[in-house]
Amino acid sequence: MRKLYLTYPKVQTLSGFLSWSHYSEILKSDDPLEISFYAKECEAQKWSVRELKRQKSTALFQRFALSKDKEGVLQLANQGIEVQKPEDIIHDPFVLEFTGLPELPTWNEKTLEDALANNLSMFMLELGKGFAFVGRQYHIPLGGRHFHVDLVFYNVILKAYCLIDLKKDGVQHEDIGQMNLYLNYFKHEVCTEGDNEPFGIVLGAEKDRLTVQYALEGINNQLFVSRYQLYLPDRDALSREVYRIIEAHTKEGGSS
Repeated sequence: MRKLYLTYPKVQTLSGFLSWSHYSEILKSDDPLEISFYAKECEAQKWSVRELKRQKSTALFQRFALSKDKEGVLQLANQGIEVQKPEDIIHDPFVLEFTGLPELPTWNEKTLEDALANNLSMFMLELGKGFAFVGRQYHIPLGGRHFHVDLVFYNVILKAYCLIDLKKDGVQHEDIGQMNLYLNYFKHEVCTEGDNEPFGIVLGAEKDRLTVQYALEGINNQLFVSRYQLYLPDRDALSREVYRIIEAHTKEGGSS
């Protein structure tokens, strides 16, 4: 109760949506940026306490913050996640601990797809705001051949289809080329008036930065490569990295 008062000395700053259980969980953190972020997201996304605990355990704030500069981190803390373009929902890594899959090579991509489909609500929570499930193994007939997109969603905020291709191991350049083909098909054959251009995520256990950089060069479609991991991240280590970025940016910009 004392910490609640010290954090929110003005009662007007408390959300009418959040319960004492929400604030009790949020205030377990000592980081004011993290506290502000989860309070904003809880209110905006109407997370249950269970959903809040899951997002905190997977270090959602830190994973998004690592892709930003100092101003971006502060904006994230003060406003939450504002989805205006596909880049706003991409984070690296995606954490898929809810699948229960072991970190051993005893499963394949079909097993991962099944696990995500069986835990669809948790996967959509991990994906972020505005996602609606369209289907799995989406059929694409093209030039006498048959292709299948692992998972297809529609983001109602972006008004765009989201195509996800799963890779058990590292992402290869041909995986990126294949996703580009899928996106071109959706643009011409699936999207209707009012839809924005689709975007694709190739989700692999590993990615080589240079391979991804060169494979994406010259591609005009909105295509992203991200990693997934089957275990919870080290939140303290990620927090230290976020503050290292803030401090480095502050030193570069002087007192700003």
